[in-house]
Amino acid sequence: MLASDLQLERTTAVASKTSRELSQTDANQQDRRGRRLALSCRLFFFGDDDFEGEAKILDISTNGCSAESSIDVTVGMLLKLSLFLPDFKWPLRVDQAIVRWIDGNQFGLEFTSIRLAQRERLRGLIMKARL
Repeated sequence: MLASDLQLERTTAVASKTSRELSQTDANQQDRRGRRLALSCRLFFFGDDDFEGEAKILDISTNGCSAESSIDVTVGMLLKLSLFLPDFKWPLRVDQAIVRWIDGNQFGLEFTSIRLAQRERLRGLIMKARL
């Protein structure tokens, strides 16, 4: 095999792998978006050193939510949450969430510690909304 043929074969293999990885990333993003529920309700958040604030939930999934607030948060910040969802008069509690992204006054939260009963309540709300 000539060196140029070998280089072409390597380039083709890398391009194919990159294409597969992009397809998988697109599939993961599509799956993530598909499980989210557009929602507008209140969220209270609490952090270290008496840091607290209120936000409006924009969408939610069993693993996290996006929200909007006039209170500044930072990527990596750990928060406790109380979500006032339309399914129950008592708030849903998230023991720990991490701020994953910020875009202006909007931010994304990943629920890193949530009790099973709370996650099941959230799953039920999302499933009911899809019916």
